[in-house]
Amino acid sequence: MAKKKSPLAILNSSEIRIIMTLSLWFYKISLHGTGTGDTKTMPHRYRGASLNNDRFKILFVEDELSLQKSIAYILEKEGFSITTARTGEEAVQLARKENPDLLLLDLMLPGIDGFEVCRILKRDPKTADIFIIMLTGKKMVEDITKGLSEFADDYITKPFEPAILIARIHAILRRKMKSCTQPDGKECMQFGPVTIDLNAREVRLNNEPIDLTKTEFDLLVLLARKPNMVFSRTQVLEYIRQDDYDITDRIVDYQVSGLRKKLGDAGRFIETVRGIGYKFKV
Repeated sequence: MAKKKSPLAILNSSEIRIIMTLSLWFYKISLHGTGTGDTKTMPHRYRGASLNNDRFKILFVEDELSLQKSIAYILEKEGFSITTARTGEEAVQLARKENPDLLLLDLMLPGIDGFEVCRILKRDPKTADIFIIMLTGKKMVEDITKGLSEFADDYITKPFEPAILIARIHAILRRKMKSCTQPDGKECMQFGPVTIDLNAREVRLNNEPIDLTKTEFDLLVLLARKPNMVFSRTQVLEYIRQDDYDITDRIVDYQVSGLRKKLGDAGRFIETVRGIGYKFKV
């Protein structure tokens, strides 16, 4: 008995574009409510549910300009920092320049296709760790298998609901933030552009090592191990105190200030909780 095909599997590219355009249009309207001030009609917003979207950079590669603009608009409304490209060559160039947290990549591109973009980026140590979600209208099983087994972290076929895309993005970014064990056995934590190698006591920013003192490293690990948990100055002080000298609350503030400077833009992860202490906000 012949296997029944999914209706989506027989759509041509023009029909997919129409469905995607309508879906994105309705979603964009829902972001603004009905226009009558009735906020009950607003959809669930993912921003702030478990992540701070503005901490993350996404490179979105899509050659269909109308789709690119619509999806980029929605992701920006969700708080993400978005950079766009329309060709494979431009995608490679921007990935190396911007070092995004996530690459949202259409497979069918002018010039080099999405698969070749992935091959180039995975061969480059500076871009090999970028998470990738592939977007395509293809429904062939071999393409999905090829993408997931060789390059991608997730795969979404067009047409798709914008809310599903946002949920998938959040799932990938949560994986990026969690503590991890690398293939060589190293324990690490990764938050956006910041990677903390616990075994080597090394911190990398955008894949480049930064020089931290022992106290700065210990302070960063304390906060990063418990994202969004508030630590009082007393708790921080007790954790980083060394036997050979006393430290005060003022020294704690000084160490936090120095750590933020060395982390650059990523220093925003460390937030001051007025009158209490600090937390690592994600």
